[in-house]
Amino acid sequence: MSTLQNKHILLGVTGGIAAYKTAELVRELRRRGASVRVVMTMAACEFITPLTLQALSGNPVHTSLLDPEAEAAMGHIELARWADLTLIAPASADFLARLSGGMGDDLLSAVCLATRSPIAIAPAMNQAMWDAPSTQANITRLRQRDFIVLGPGSGEQACGEFGPGRMLEPVELAALLEQMFNVDTLTGKTVVITAGPTREAIDPVRYLSNHSSGKMGYALAEAAAEAGARTILISGPCQLAPPERVEHIKVISADDMLAACLGYAAGSDLFIGAAAVADFRPANIAEQKLKKSDADTMTLTLVKNPDIIASVAALDAAPFTVAFAAESERVLEYARDKLVRKKVDCVIANDISAAGIGFNSDDNAVTLIDRRGETRFDQRSKPQLARELIALLAERL
Repeated sequence: MSTLQNKHILLGVTGGIAAYKTAELVRELRRRGASVRVVMTMAACEFITPLTLQALSGNPVHTSLLDPEAEAAMGHIELARWADLTLIAPASADFLARLSGGMGDDLLSAVCLATRSPIAIAPAMNQAMWDAPSTQANITRLRQRDFIVLGPGSGEQACGEFGPGRMLEPVELAALLEQMFNVDTLTGKTVVITAGPTREAIDPVRYLSNHSSGKMGYALAEAAAEAGARTILISGPCQLAPPERVEHIKVISADDMLAACLGYAAGSDLFIGAAAVADFRPANIAEQKLKKSDADTMTLTLVKNPDIIASVAALDAAPFTVAFAAESERVLEYARDKLVRKKVDCVIANDISAAGIGFNSDDNAVTLIDRRGETRFDQRSKPQLARELIALLAERL
């Protein structure tokens, strides 16, 4: 399976004759399983139409920073957050200069300023323009800022000259993008991840639960498998398809989840408790459906559920144990307390009251807390965040 499977690739197209290759590039990226969105500069539209790339990508093509409909929802910020990787192909000499200068006066340059995804550039220009001292200075500056430079290739050019400056072919670019995602950092490791809510039965019809969608845990499982780990996903009831290459264990209640976790965590290397486990359950489960009575109230007696995270951390040969702390107030304070109280290796704290990153959201923002200190991850898509968290946890291992 391609490491581009299910990845979000934002393709920026600038003005140059090599723009005609982007039609094949979009097809190649999608063939390898990537989801592709396209941003074009005005000059790029002179070489290939937005309609062509819209048809091939299956998504609307974005061209204007001042599009009232898109910007009503801060379109350039949404695109920047969506991307797992941004590729500028072709990257003209003019755009490289503007990128180097930190300009943001059109949609593509604004997205490049706003995104936290890696940015790769595929230069394409006349060989003399590529060799110009100003272009080389811009390339050097961009490399110093961690931009990834792909190419250029060398050969016959549209102007009839011969030399460096050709954009790499679509197949070459797609293959290079595949190498940019975390692979093999967890090869030989076993990772156990919990996700989703639990359901605590009241009677055969009703239960206590919460709003967890499981998206964060499922994204972590996908990222761990992508990094080469044997990945076991222990999931409460979710409406999500399990990632490929992941062992999917379905559970319902906190007791079910505890039994599965203790069974699989023993001998594992990394345990991530991303599930929103119910803290309490009814003391007694009615055998038949409870009927509505004339009384205006009903009393349920609740008992505390087992602490899954603390139980895993207390194993004789405990794995590196990571707890999530979903809080609505005093987020970091409560997370630090959880780190000490449950004797885990680190805690990932997130504010479920914040707009756009609570339960069921596609984005998240977290702070990883361990005995080394705190690492902040600003708002981004859950799949992108999951890859960054897995990369950091692989370093810790």
